Amino acid sequence: MEKDLDIVNKFLERRLQQADIQGILSTLDISSREGFLSKITDVLVKLTALLEVSKKVSDTLELDVLLERMIAITTEAINTDRGTLFLNDKNTEELFSRIAQGNLKSEIRFPNHLGIAGAVFKSGEAIIINDAYADPRFNKEIDKKTGYRTRNILCAPIKTKQNEIIGVIQLLNKHDGNFWEDDLALLEAITSQASSALQNARLFEEVQKAKAEEKQLLEITSAISSELQLQPLLVKIMETTTDILNADRSTLFLHDEKTNELWSQVAQGIEIREIRFPSHLGIAGSVFTAGETVNIPDAYKDPRFNQEVDKKTGYTTKSILCMPVKNKEGKTLGVVQVLNKKDGPFTRTDENRLRAFSAQASISIENAKLFDDVLNMKNYNESMLESLSNGVITLNEEKRIVKCNSAALKILDTEACYIIDKPADEYFSDNNKWILEHIDSLVKTGKPYLAMDVELSLSDGKKASINLMVVPLINIKQAHIGSMLVLEDITTEKRIKSTMARYMTKEVAEKLLETGDTILGGQAQVATVLFSDIRSFTTISEKLGANETVGMLNEYFTRMVDVIFNYNGILDKYIGDAIMAVFGTPFKSPDDADHAVMAAIDMLKALRKFNRERVAAGKTAIDIGIGINTDEVVAGNIGSLKRMDYTVIGDGVNLASRLEGATKYYGTRIIISEFTFKQLKESYIYREVDKIRVKGKLNPVAVYGILDYHDDESFKNMREVVKIYNEGIACYREYKWKDSINRFQEALSLNENDTLSRFYLERCQYFIKNPPDTEWDGVWTMKEK
Repeated sequence: MEKDLDIVNKFLERRLQQADIQGILSTLDISSREGFLSKITDVLVKLTALLEVSKKVSDTLELDVLLERMIAITTEAINTDRGTLFLNDKNTEELFSRIAQGNLKSEIRFPNHLGIAGAVFKSGEAIIINDAYADPRFNKEIDKKTGYRTRNILCAPIKTKQNEIIGVIQLLNKHDGNFWEDDLALLEAITSQASSALQNARLFEEVQKAKAEEKQLLEITSAISSELQLQPLLVKIMETTTDILNADRSTLFLHDEKTNELWSQVAQGIEIREIRFPSHLGIAGSVFTAGETVNIPDAYKDPRFNQEVDKKTGYTTKSILCMPVKNKEGKTLGVVQVLNKKDGPFTRTDENRLRAFSAQASISIENAKLFDDVLNMKNYNESMLESLSNGVITLNEEKRIVKCNSAALKILDTEACYIIDKPADEYFSDNNKWILEHIDSLVKTGKPYLAMDVELSLSDGKKASINLMVVPLINIKQAHIGSMLVLEDITTEKRIKSTMARYMTKEVAEKLLETGDTILGGQAQVATVLFSDIRSFTTISEKLGANETVGMLNEYFTRMVDVIFNYNGILDKYIGDAIMAVFGTPFKSPDDADHAVMAAIDMLKALRKFNRERVAAGKTAIDIGIGINTDEVVAGNIGSLKRMDYTVIGDGVNLASRLEGATKYYGTRIIISEFTFKQLKESYIYREVDKIRVKGKLNPVAVYGILDYHDDESFKNMREVVKIYNEGIACYREYKWKDSINRFQEALSLNENDTLSRFYLERCQYFIKNPPDTEWDGVWTMKEK
């Protein structure tokens, strides 16, 4: 300040010593002595302003207060309408100022090279602009938006004693005319006087802010470290991240090592929705893959940003800070992504704060994931325990019963309250004391004990037949921590279920148990019977040899029976390489015929896949034929006293077998009888094969071929061929042999491999040369089975 006063004093002394009053007036651009006195008064006022600056800037360390005082002093001293003081933010290379809006403070920021203030900051030279609208650097749009009219501007850099520029002060619209050099000199003197105070206040604010952030981070770390459940922890971390960075929203993506995906959970109303995507996609994916932080001030200028997400949600993403979350070993656990900082782009300070918080959060995440894994394992074990059909009872070191699953409660015919937490010697007493003896032996020797087909006495005097295993429970140090009893129920119902499950689905077997075994005694009912047989099996088996033939059959039967079970069929029996399945016994449904046809279709599709695998392995492909018939059959346990099987017998079964044999004759794979055809409810691609009289039967039956197992590769132009084929059959029924031949030839022109069209073409050609009797009813009699 003394330097600034000295400048003014020397200027006045020099002029007064010269005693050239007119020269003084001319130098100061004053035309009269009155003006001279006015100017001297003005200088004294400004000197007073400097004294005021020194006083007011030295008694506060609050930056906002200091900024207000500086603006008030400069606008009053230089007699201007308004002023703004901009400080430079080194982290963001922006000029910022704070303005009051009611009880709140808001910050305005812009790059430190833009506008008049930016030009002054970058050049370090003050600017006097007495016609703002004539200067190209002035942004007229601001006046249009605010309704304010800017006439003239005085803008000067704020420099420290080390000549470092720390900001810019800008004054608008001097009240009594233009800005002059003496206005600039005074402004520079004021800013020079205040620069140290501004530096101190800025430093004080940063220290206070750092303390507050450190305190906040400590409180947040304590809060999240106490949360062990993963989903609430993720919510806390996202809310905290948004808060400490003053952002609009944030998302924490964790890495799923099993699927190599990034995932997060977001709230949708009262529900939680999980989002997942491959760990290399998008900005989050690139950060996870590279392990490097990405700070994007303008999302729409970054090619990695997917703007379609904003279009769908209606949200506008401006700035993005995305950072990997790493544990203490440096392993990347996931990515935290923060959007739209409220007071400008994200800074290096924000990156450091997020990095510090992420380091603390990673510990909590690993703890929560470990807790989640332990909880999931516990639930998994509990679910597995409850899902077991065998009873399981666990005892602790004191031989108290800790766990007893539902199956064990059912076998023991008791409730949990009567067994849980009971001493073993109290519960297993009297006739069951032998169990306790084996538990004691296990504790001493550590050797498991197995008892087959033993009796367990129940509380109501009943007996249960079980297989019992007693095994030790040990910890990771191989120390004994308890015992486990495994009880397998082998009562009559259990044995029936085990037997029936070999040739029917679990659901049918369970229903059979619920109904009782009286249904197995034999009853007549309508059912659909399916026969399948491998073509040329004798030749194939001779070529393969015994071992490979058995292996092939086992794999083939497994796939076919799985299909049959899938449509609620039961496996009646294997007859060499043939399969006999029944739909509608022991329990019928209105869809039995459809289930049989659908099973046949899927069996051929499964066979196609099976053959592709065999051919790829250099093995021989196989082919099968399937016959299906619906009729009344007798179903029940049939056999000797030593060996009985649940099966069906009757003419309906024989016809199904004959139809399977007919598939070889007609060159088609699925043939169904008219009785099955009439019961179908679903739509299929089919055609009439013939009216036949099987060997040993007098009554003819119409048979149909099902073609839905074909695709475009296995049957070209299928629908067109079927249509033309049906026209040919219609002519055939009317003995129009030539018309039939034309139709069948046309069908063969569309698909030369259609064996049935070729079959009828040859039959019609035969009938032209050898016409049938006039009494022929159109039925073909099969000579062979």
